[in-house]
Amino acid sequence: MKRLFYAALVAIGLSASAFYALAQPGAHAGALFGNPMTVLQQVKAQLNLNTGQQQQWDNAVAQSQAARDSGRAGFGQLKAAMQAELAKPAPDLAAVAALADNIQQQNSALRRQARDAWLALYGTFDANQKAIVRDAISARIAKMEALRQRMREHLAD
Repeated sequence: MKRLFYAALVAIGLSASAFYALAQPGAHAGALFGNPMTVLQQVKAQLNLNTGQQQQWDNAVAQSQAARDSGRAGFGQLKAAMQAELAKPAPDLAAVAALADNIQQQNSALRRQARDAWLALYGTFDANQKAIVRDAISARIAKMEALRQRMREHLAD
C-alpha cells in the first residue's frame, strides 16, 4: 500500500512539473519554434507594422501575457491544493488530478486564443513581412537543432 501511495505521489509530482512546464512561454510547438512573442519581438522593427497591425500586435501580446499569467496562477493553485491534500492522513489524489485537468483545460483555451491572435496578425502581413518571419523562425529552428546536436555529442562523450 505504501509503495502504491508513493508511486501515485511521484506520478502526480511529475504531472505537476509537466503542467508547470506547459504553463511556461515557449511550451508545445513553441519549444521548437520559440515563443511567437520572443521570435517576433526580435524582428519587430524589421516588420514595419502599420497602425492596424500594431493594434493586433498589442492585442496578441496582451493575450499571450494573460495566458502565461493564468498558467502561473493555475500552477500556484495546483501546488496549494497538492500541499493541502498531502497534509491530510488520506490525501484525495483524484481531486488534485481533476483540478489539474480543469486548470489545464482552461489554460489550453487561453493559449489557443493567444495563438489565434498571433496567426490573425500574421495573416495581415505582406510577402516581405512573411519572409522576415519565415527567416526568423528558420534561424530559431537551426539554433535549436544545433543546441540539440551539441547536447547529443556531450552526452555521447
